[in-house]
Amino acid sequence: MQTHIKTFAPARPIWCAGCGDFAVQGVLEKSLHKMGIPPHKLMLLAGIGCSGTIQNNLPCYGYHALHGRVLPAAIGAKLANPDLTVIAAGGDGDGYAIGAGHLVHTFKSNPSIMYIVMNNNNYGLTKGQISPTSPTGYRDNAESGLDSILMGLSFPSATFLARGFSGNPEQLERLMEAALDHTESKKGFAFLEVLSPCVTYYDTHREWRASVYNIDEEEGYDPTDRGMAFQRSLQLREQGRIPIGRIFKGEHASLESLILNKTELPPAQHKVGRDGHREQYEKFIDSYMG
Repeated sequence: MQTHIKTFAPARPIWCAGCGDFAVQGVLEKSLHKMGIPPHKLMLLAGIGCSGTIQNNLPCYGYHALHGRVLPAAIGAKLANPDLTVIAAGGDGDGYAIGAGHLVHTFKSNPSIMYIVMNNNNYGLTKGQISPTSPTGYRDNAESGLDSILMGLSFPSATFLARGFSGNPEQLERLMEAALDHTESKKGFAFLEVLSPCVTYYDTHREWRASVYNIDEEEGYDPTDRGMAFQRSLQLREQGRIPIGRIFKGEHASLESLILNKTELPPAQHKVGRDGHREQYEKFIDSYMG
């Protein structure tokens, strides 16, 4: 099916003017069109929070998951219908707090789904409380902020780790397309964190623009070298910089390639019409007639 740019024309979002999530949605819309993914082959699931409303805005299959449970729902959709392009979306609160356990197991199992985390370093929907990524000192936060890329690098089964910035939509579009290509090729889990400022409760736009470091432009950097990716990410963090770009790309068998029964079709591919099961129906009825 050929798509048109208007195919994914979004509904009116409810985000605050200047929210970084606008850029994420715009880039996602362009990437889906560019890659020719039709709406009836796409499922967009989202968690709770400002970012979670993204699934209301695009004309495709959508599902609003329970708080922190978007990943198991997305994995279930992919296993039930492996031909679907499955995208999960959420925020740092939804994904890294109540949903952190599911993120661990998704890195571990490597399903061919994409996960976009719009990280604004606070709980924006509920007026700016401390989130797992909030830096030390924000609203008297005594803890260090979670670095999800460093976390992902610790899993041997992780295959795609990237971070973008809503203030750099050109690079974000390249990362979005690379992540989609990874999952479309059934290579496993594509994790894309996007620094997406909350301009109402914690406006980090200028701070992030000054501190991001485009690792895609670093001479000699090899995203297929896990050790280098971890070392550089840690070094940059210690220097107060935030690496953005395609940080790691590896290879590992995908979840669906390992567990789907090759002789039994997934649920979505079962024939449920009468004609395909006439013989079984007749045998079933005969068992009661004899």
